[in-house]
Amino acid sequence: MKVNFKKYSNGLVPAVIQDAETEKVLMLGFMNESALNKTNELQQVTFFSRSKNRLWTKGEESGNYLFVKEIKVDCDQDTLLIKVNPAGPVCHTGADTCWNEKNVSDNFLEKLENIIAERKNNPDEKSYTSSLFEKGINKIAQKVGEEAVELIIEAKDDQVDLFKGEAADLLFHYLILLQAKGFKLNDIIKVLESRHAM
Repeated sequence: MKVNFKKYSNGLVPAVIQDAETEKVLMLGFMNESALNKTNELQQVTFFSRSKNRLWTKGEESGNYLFVKEIKVDCDQDTLLIKVNPAGPVCHTGADTCWNEKNVSDNFLEKLENIIAERKNNPDEKSYTSSLFEKGINKIAQKVGEEAVELIIEAKDDQVDLFKGEAADLLFHYLILLQAKGFKLNDIIKVLESRHAM
């Protein structure tokens, strides 16, 4: 990866920070060659602070580090895109992003997966989902089977709303099964993508 640090007189290039999961833009900072080298070495985003006039690892005071997942350089080789997993809020104000946006996915299935994970990791006795996790993998797998059969039955009729309802029930329980096995829907999508590439 070649970066043209000499393009600007101060030797700094912009570094756009993006959440690797939600794809939200979190902040913008600046890097010189030393900052990029340290970022690669630590696998934590390190900027050159113009106000402090030194290298500055994001999170060194707050603990809200930006753990590097991927670094890309643009077509002009003068701007970086760094995909990260943030350890907490990114903005010094305490907001998720420097644009005061919530760092959540716009993808509803991802939101649903996060709710399911929350019900698994922090059980609520009133939650149906938590009760399934408590009953174990056999019960969860059984529910997926039951919902699949109900969907097949509805597929043979012309009741559109009932069919869609059963399809939603199957997908919901399938997501629970994936979570119970330690997977996310993205893991399965990657399998499908690899098959498509063949």
